[in-house]
Amino acid sequence: MKQTWHNLLFAHWPLPPEALRSLVPTRLTLDTFDGRCWLGIVPFHMSGVRVRALPPLPGLSRFPELNVRTYVTHGGKPGVYFFSLDAANLPAVWAARKFYSLPYFHAAMTSHEENGHVHYFSHRHHIPAELHATYRATGEPRLREKGSIEHWLTERYCLYTIRRGRVYRCEIQHPPWPLQDAEAVFEVNTMAKAAGIVLPPSNPLLHFSRRQDVLIWPLRPAAQ
Repeated sequence: MKQTWHNLLFAHWPLPPEALRSLVPTRLTLDTFDGRCWLGIVPFHMSGVRVRALPPLPGLSRFPELNVRTYVTHGGKPGVYFFSLDAANLPAVWAARKFYSLPYFHAAMTSHEENGHVHYFSHRHHIPAELHATYRATGEPRLREKGSIEHWLTERYCLYTIRRGRVYRCEIQHPPWPLQDAEAVFEVNTMAKAAGIVLPPSNPLLHFSRRQDVLIWPLRPAAQ
C-alpha cells in the first residue's frame, strides 16, 4: 500500500518494562533505551491511501488516524507493536483487522490546522478512549543522529503482530524522519488507559513531522 502521513505528533512517555510486559505477547522482546520502555501516542492524518499501482478510491483515501504503541524486537530486528489504532474510516478499519491482524477501532475523529496549531479530536465508538489535543512544531526540521533517543523511537521500519500464535512482520519503507521539536496541550487523553496502561506524571517527549510518504508491504510470517 501507499499512503502519505501529515501533521504527525510523536508523544512519548518512559515506562519500566514491567509496566508493559504482561500487555505485549511473550514472543516479542521488549526494546528499551537506557533500561526503559517507551509508550507512544501518535495522532496524524493520512491521504492518498491506496493499493500500490491503483488510484485512491474517492471517500476512502483520506482520514485521521491515531495509534498507541511501544517498541519491540524479534530475531534482532527492531519494530513497532501497536496496542491500538483508531481510524475515522470504517472500511479501512475492517481491512486492517482482516489483512494485517491489527487492533484497529472505528472512531469519530477530526484534525485541522489553524495558525500553525493542529487541533485534534478522537472519540472511539462504544469504548471510552479519547484524545483532545492541540500541538505545533517549535523548531526547524532535522534528521536525528543514530544513537539518539529520537532516532531510536522513530527510525523503525517494520511492525509486528500475532496471528494464530505466530509472529508476523510487516515491512514499512519511507525516508528518514524530518523531526521538529514540538509542544502540545492534552485536554483529554485516555488512550493509554484504554489499553490498560498508566502514564507517568512526567511531561512527554514531543516531536512533530509535517509529512511522510510511506510504502507498506504485505504481512509475512517472521522467522521463529
